[in-house]
Amino acid sequence: MRHSWKPVLAATLAALAIAGCSTVQVTPPADTAVVAPEPVPGHWRFDAGDRPPAERDGYRPPRRLAVLLPLSGSLATAAGPVRDGLLAGYYSEQRRRPDIGFYDTAGTAWGAVEAYRRALAEGADQVLGPLGRDEVEALFAQGELAVPVLALNRAGAPPANAGSYALAPEDEGKAAADWLAAQGALRVLVLSSGDDNARRSIDALRARLQELGGGVAQLLAVVGEEPPDLIGPMQAAVQAEGGVDAVFFALRGPQARLVAPQVSAAGLAGRPRVATSHLLSGTGDADEDAALDGIAFPTDAWSVSGVPGLPSAQSLAATLPTARGPAARLFAFGYDAWLLSAYLGHLAGDPAAAVSSASGVLRLAPDGHVLRTPAWSTFSGGRVVPLAGAAR
Repeated sequence: MRHSWKPVLAATLAALAIAGCSTVQVTPPADTAVVAPEPVPGHWRFDAGDRPPAERDGYRPPRRLAVLLPLSGSLATAAGPVRDGLLAGYYSEQRRRPDIGFYDTAGTAWGAVEAYRRALAEGADQVLGPLGRDEVEALFAQGELAVPVLALNRAGAPPANAGSYALAPEDEGKAAADWLAAQGALRVLVLSSGDDNARRSIDALRARLQELGGGVAQLLAVVGEEPPDLIGPMQAAVQAEGGVDAVFFALRGPQARLVAPQVSAAGLAGRPRVATSHLLSGTGDADEDAALDGIAFPTDAWSVSGVPGLPSAQSLAATLPTARGPAARLFAFGYDAWLLSAYLGHLAGDPAAAVSSASGVLRLAPDGHVLRTPAWSTFSGGRVVPLAGAAR
């Protein structure tokens, strides 16, 4: 079933207007002169004759954009912020915008494939979505796709003419390893909750550290409401051959608050400490969160320092439910999805090209995966602040 986006857009626009940003610009004003189409690698097939040429900054949206989202079913709650963030970006752009249609996948593999087929039948020349992992797997299983597709989740290698963008734990693990390497810290003590997100981020961290000549010095489990005494094992890791250069927290906020004093007691407080974005889960009380001061973690740029083209996260959250609390990260993700749809050809044609988004800096790998360099934040006085000196 295709859903009308106009009532949702009206509500989003009202919130943007109340927030004082009804005529914002997604990108800095660009020279309106056009340039010749860029070369596109073999992975992608763009119908160059069907769209106006790209503008100087690479902006070249499709004629008709289909958005495949689970607007009903178990994933609908997650889809709402993604949809609204996308519409905020769509409305903010003052240059040519595509006709846009939303197609309900119902959160199922069959629904995603059917939504894609309906979108093609109705003339879509580019597709965003689907969102669920099973949905993406089903669509990618169709083989080479008829129009460019950017899925909003990871599910193996994309087929020809397809790519994927996700806020994946693997990306955060790799980013943490690169951040630590920049600090000269390659022997890392890992504290893990043991859940799926933690395991995936740790596997990526370990693989990247090994590529860089380092590794995981020790992995300690933090489970239950009262974690075990870890000071002894931490000190043993510090004293072992190779020692410990840094600490990686694959923990949620309440777990990290409990174990952070033990990290200090083991003599590791002065070494780099980095976490996944799950550190934010369960935080919000500055007095309690002061225990997390100094731990670096990846965040979206919008909620911490703001980005051109959107009202502040605080002002928008006051008027738009899908932009507040944990949903804010998905709202920023939806905004990113709009930017990627408009600059997809530019990113595909130049491996060095990048787009500054609400969630970080985005590039496109030759295999179609979107690579995200996140913004970095930390706690100071129990409050989230941008990390001084970190790239944005």
